Amino acid sequence: MPETFTIVPRGPFSLAEAIAFGFGQRDAAAGDDVMRLAFCLDGYRQQAGVVLRQDEAGVHGTVHGPGGTDPDMVRQQVARVLSLDHDAAGFLRAGERDPVLGALQEAAPGLRPPLFYSPYEAAAWAVLSMRRPPRQMMAVRDRLSRAHGAVFDLAGQQLAALPSPAQLLRIEAFPGIPADRIERLQGVARAAQEGRLDAARLLRLHPEEAMAGLREIPGIGPFYSALIVIRGTGFTDVLPLGEQKLRALVAQLYNLPVPVSDGTLSGLAEAWKPFRTWAAVLIRAAAKRVLGGVSAQPGSRPADRRPVSQP
Repeated sequence: MPETFTIVPRGPFSLAEAIAFGFGQRDAAAGDDVMRLAFCLDGYRQQAGVVLRQDEAGVHGTVHGPGGTDPDMVRQQVARVLSLDHDAAGFLRAGERDPVLGALQEAAPGLRPPLFYSPYEAAAWAVLSMRRPPRQMMAVRDRLSRAHGAVFDLAGQQLAALPSPAQLLRIEAFPGIPADRIERLQGVARAAQEGRLDAARLLRLHPEEAMAGLREIPGIGPFYSALIVIRGTGFTDVLPLGEQKLRALVAQLYNLPVPVSDGTLSGLAEAWKPFRTWAAVLIRAAAKRVLGGVSAQPGSRPADRRPVSQP
């Protein structure tokens, strides 16, 4: 029988919001109550698939993988990917300090930042998607994963996990991926094998130090090193000053003149500490719900909607 596990969220969490949140590694799937994940396990030697469901008792996972797959290891990685390895009480307090953030929290109840499965997978996506249409490269990555990774049957659907570093290093060519990108993907694979893309290691560093180290990997520049650190490891308190879309939304939400300066954004974000990463993701995900709904004025609160889980 498949191994199972349960994660009890500390503070609000909505699996439905996570399912509907599409970026990089996965499509949004609004309306579904099941989350399907397929990924390389930390250590990057094997893949696993997981089916997740949520009820009042918590988030329940069913593990699919080869014999000997450690369900606790899978549970820990899933917790990081869904930001369930943190207590969200402090994030709620940030919303009490900042009424605009509080309105966004009510508009997207229980939304926490979904992350890339790992720094390795974030780096591979960076190489694949650089200056290419994301949806096109999602299809290429899926074909690559089906051909050279691992495919899992998860709650009636097939989902493919990215090839492990060892599998990537055996690929000489692949349709849709130019030779120079194959070479850079293999550079990512070697970095993973050397431990430079280990999530726990990166989290022990200061974010700027972690980003600087990642820029030593061929093809990883400032933008993508920030992506890997912020959205591949689980840092909760990094303010992404380089995100122009965030600045534009902040200007609308807070009725600020544009362009919003580094100093203005940093000053506003003081109230979000120690969850500035979470706040930035929430702004990008939920601003339209506030600006485009009945509560269009910054600081006003939309109709009350309760998070799915708040133990």
